[in-house]
Amino acid sequence: MYFDMNWLILIVAGLFEVVWATALKMSNGFRNPLADVVCAVGMALSVWLLAVAMKTIPMGTAYAVWTGIGAIGGVVVGIIAFGESASALRIASAALIVAGIVGLKLAAK
Repeated sequence: MYFDMNWLILIVAGLFEVVWATALKMSNGFRNPLADVVCAVGMALSVWLLAVAMKTIPMGTAYAVWTGIGAIGGVVVGIIAFGESASALRIASAALIVAGIVGLKLAAK
C-alpha cells in the first residue's frame, strides 16, 4: 500500500500549531519569555512543515487539515489544561470538524 509521507508531515505540522497556540495562551500577552520562544518556534516549524506537505497534497486540503488539527487540538488542550467548557454542543461541533478532515483526506488524490 502506498503511503505519502507528506500526510505524516502535515499531521506533525498541525500538532505544532497546537503547540504554538498553547504557548501563545501561556505567554500572557507576550509577557512570558519562555512561552514566547516556544510560540515563535512552534509557528515557524508548523508553517515550514505545512509548506513541505504541500509538495504533494493539494493546497486546499492541506490547509484545511492543518487548521482542523489545530482547532481540534486547541479545543482538547483548552478543556484539559485550561478548564474550558466541554459542553455537548462544543464536543459535537468539534466532531463535525473531525468529520470534515476525514472527508478531505478521503477525497484527496
